[in-house]
Amino acid sequence: MVALVTGGSKGIGLAIARALLDRDMQVAISGRHEADLRRAAEQLGAGANLVTVSADVRDEADARRSVEETVRAFGGLDVLVNNAGVGKFANVADMTPEMFRDVIDTNLTGVFYCTRAVLPHVKSAGGGWIINIASLAARNYFPGGGAYCASKAALVAFSESLMQEVRVDNIRVSVVMPGSVATEFSGPHGRHEDDSWKLTPDDVAQTVMDLLRHPGRSLPSKIEIRPAKTR
Repeated sequence: MVALVTGGSKGIGLAIARALLDRDMQVAISGRHEADLRRAAEQLGAGANLVTVSADVRDEADARRSVEETVRAFGGLDVLVNNAGVGKFANVADMTPEMFRDVIDTNLTGVFYCTRAVLPHVKSAGGGWIINIASLAARNYFPGGGAYCASKAALVAFSESLMQEVRVDNIRVSVVMPGSVATEFSGPHGRHEDDSWKLTPDDVAQTVMDLLRHPGRSLPSKIEIRPAKTR
């Protein structure tokens, strides 16, 4: 099987790519920064089973190219993991239009671009998976999260609608909604000494792998995953 993981150079995306490679899949990871992609490739050490694609999901042509380069490298595409995301947090009065657009364009519009590009390939393969990484912020709203919460709530709605459109083509769509995850997502000061209570990227990757192993007669279309305990 062949998978493309957007935002695959760090954090949750990197953990998902590692889990897929451990399952002997062929994997492409995309990201905006060449240095991060090179570092990820060194960490994964997967040889010919891994390709990296420098692409920005906010750009439709880049999103389409990331799919095309994956298909060119491995001869097909079975699994798309829409993981690329950004979080910019500010009260609405303080948020610039540029900040708002960046969050929406990455977390929502980029998913649309990548999904639209991949659908012909999974259809021609007779089926596959599209797994979108959202957040519990899609329904647990908080001050300063106007753009982020809106983008993730819309992503859940998009995923559920897409699922109903394409399941007749044996394309399985799931949206994974993690709670607090210990990553550098919130910037260099986003992690603290007490982060041990949070989910790890590997926890989210395990959920993705469980979905891929799930029996075909049923479909877990929306998965919430949260820390077992609070801090």
